[in-house]
Formats: sequence, structure tokens, C-alpha cells
Amino acid sequence: MRLRTIVVPALALLMLAGCTAGRHDLEDWVAAEKAKKGAPIDPLPVVKTFETFEYKSQDGQGQDLRDPFSPSPEEAREEQLADGGNGPRPDQNRTPELLEKYPLDGLSMVGTLGIGTAIEGLVKDPDGVVHRVRGDNYLGQNYGRITSIAEDRIELVELVPNGAGGWMERQASIALGDQ
Repeated sequence: MRLRTIVVPALALLMLAGCTAGRHDLEDWVAAEKAKKGAPIDPLPVVKTFETFEYKSQDGQGQDLRDPFSPSPEEAREEQLADGGNGPRPDQNRTPELLEKYPLDGLSMVGTLGIGTAIEGLVKDPDGVVHRVRGDNYLGQNYGRITSIAEDRIELVELVPNGAGGWMERQASIALGDQ
């Protein structure tokens, strides 16, 4: 046991001494690398100056020239037609409701709840799940907004493309027992 207490620390000291012996080579290499000069840095490129040009809307003979950065009257007219003018547009900021992922002909009205103005419609989706809907809810894939609910039908207004890049409103309804 006594021999063991002497041998183990002696071996540990020998191992530590062996690790520190090679350190001088490493320190010499680091000092040599630091002493080397680095490669020269390329000079910054010369910034070219450009001659400014002022666009004049007249050619000197009194004729007005069109601004090249604004659309021509024909292009503006085409843009307005494609944009749909001031017609209706879908609300892109609104979060779509659950029943908007189904086409309108895939939904069926199965009943109503309530009386008078507090009436709610019951609509079954293609998966067989029945949903409660109120006025101003949305149905179908054409941004159909419910305008009224009667005991036998749900009336809505859809927004459909008009073929010229704009939108138009179309009346639609789902009747009780359709399908």
C-alpha cells in the first residue's frame, strides 16, 4: 500500500512534465508567425463620378413630351380596367373562416336556430360536420358574405372575378334541403 502511494503521484508528475516539454516549440512557432509581414491590402477602387442629366419636358419647340416614368394614357386606361377601377374588392386583411375552404355547392343548409332577427343557420360541410352561421359570416370559396338568414334559405353576396382583373358582386343562396 505504501508503495502505491508513492508510485501513483510520481507517475502523475512524470506525465505532466512530458506535456510541458513540447511547449517551447509551439511558442517559437507562434512568435515566428507574428513576426512575418502580412500581404499588402489592395487599395480602394476609385469611385466614378457620373454626369447628372436633367430631364426637360419640352424639346425646345414648345411641344410637351411625356414623362418616361409615368404610364401613357393608353397604359393608364388598361391598368384601370385590369385593376377593376373602384369596384368591390375582397378584404385581404381578414382571416378566412372555416367554411370558406369548401365550394358553395358542397355546403348544405340543414336548419335554423332562434327566432326573428336572432336567427342562426345550420350548415353542413362535405365532411358531415354541422356549423352555426350568422349574418356577416363567410361561406364558399368566392368570398361569399351572408346577408340574411331565413327559415328556408341563406342569402349571400359573392365576389367573383369580372374577367378584366377586377371583381363584381353576385347574389347566391343556399336553400334548406338542397343537394
